Amino acid sequence: MGINLRWGKGTRHPGDRWFLEGPASRLRELARLIRIGREFIRGFRALRDVEPCVTVFGSARINDGEAYYELARETSRRLAEAGFTIMTGGGPGIMEAANRGAREGGGRSIGCNIELPHEQRPNPYLDLFLEFRYFFVRKVMLVKYSHAFVVFPGGFGTLDELFETMTLIQTGKILDFPVVIMGREYWQPLFDLMRGTLLAYGTVSPEDLERLTFTDSPAEAVATILAALDGDPALPRKAVPGAAATT
Repeated sequence: MGINLRWGKGTRHPGDRWFLEGPASRLRELARLIRIGREFIRGFRALRDVEPCVTVFGSARINDGEAYYELARETSRRLAEAGFTIMTGGGPGIMEAANRGAREGGGRSIGCNIELPHEQRPNPYLDLFLEFRYFFVRKVMLVKYSHAFVVFPGGFGTLDELFETMTLIQTGKILDFPVVIMGREYWQPLFDLMRGTLLAYGTVSPEDLERLTFTDSPAEAVATILAALDGDPALPRKAVPGAAATT
């Protein structure tokens, strides 16, 4: 299945760009603040009952049938079978694979995306699709409702999501939720940079890297998440290892 490589290249409204171009009149800034607040309220209302949720990050440029697409699909299917809602950016590629796997595993499938050109469409495996005007509002939604994060191969956007999540965990802004990075071969240079340079220079601590799990195994990814969340009262009993499923 082909994809449109213009995914993510523009938005219908330039308001988010204007917002970052510097100061504006007080009236215009107030109008933007109200618009941003409305976006937050809309997201909070729509997503308030999605827990327990796992957010999956990854590239829009990986096609159906490719190895990482199938890895994301299988991992998400297993997570859904364990009782988790799967949330993505709602687009093609890895996002589509994860939402597809959620459907196949009998779980809820959610997409939170930024506004894109008119020709773009959400992937067809979503139970709920939300579209946001501002990147930072959308990123809050992808983090706020998740108990764990699974990161598949991707580009600048995926790196941004991974490192922002790790920064929030490192600084205690969110709880120490598990972060699983899928695709050892793809991510090995990044792992080498973190361990061989960042850790060596002391710009990160050993415990920062211990929060990350690198694997190619869907079973290990799911087991890591379940083990880290064991005992969390927000999880359904069927998502806790050894517990009987509720009816």
